[in-house]
Amino acid sequence: MFKPIKQKKVYQHVIEQIQNMILSGELKKGDKLPAERELSSKLDVSRSSIREALRALEILGLIESRQGEGNFISDNIGNSFFEPLSVMFMLNEGKKEEILELRKMIEVETAAMAATKISEEDINVLKDLMVKLKNARDEKESANLDKELHYKITQIAGNSFAFNLLNSITFIMESFIENAREAILKNAKERDLLIDQHQEICDALIEKNPRKASLAMRKHLDEINKFIMY
Repeated sequence: MFKPIKQKKVYQHVIEQIQNMILSGELKKGDKLPAERELSSKLDVSRSSIREALRALEILGLIESRQGEGNFISDNIGNSFFEPLSVMFMLNEGKKEEILELRKMIEVETAAMAATKISEEDINVLKDLMVKLKNARDEKESANLDKELHYKITQIAGNSFAFNLLNSITFIMESFIENAREAILKNAKERDLLIDQHQEICDALIEKNPRKASLAMRKHLDEINKFIMY
């Protein structure tokens, strides 16, 4: 059935234009937006509509307002994923299994991609992280290094969307499964097993073997998920 067409408010059109300029690459991270007066003139809308649009974009995390400097496209646009995803998760009464499954979908594939793109500099970073992980003094430090290692692997894969999505998923997981990593790492036997699994993943990446890297990552995440679920 046909539905009545609802006209958008003026400020929504302003938001749409700025979003489209970001998507097209015309506006990039860190770019300064024109002043309110100039935007009002260019878009032929009132300054109050401009202010409404800017406030909405700031709440979404797409722009940041700097006192005395103006409005800028956010350098941390990836962080704006977190709030909408966490709210959606709560409203849909999401289960922790869904977070863990989605994380596995992303990380298994990005491990394979990382194996095809890894550089000598990346290899050195992974080796350094593994040394630090093996020598970590407590669960909190180990958990932070564990997270850093997973982020680095996704970063090596070179897909910024996957990286930001993983970042958001990790925040949600840690919000709803409090201290998950630290809880696992308290068990000495489990800690040694996870370190061995991280080493296996890194070895596969260093060998530039996509299949081996994805299998090692899947095995590792299956182990973590089993621990968290039960």
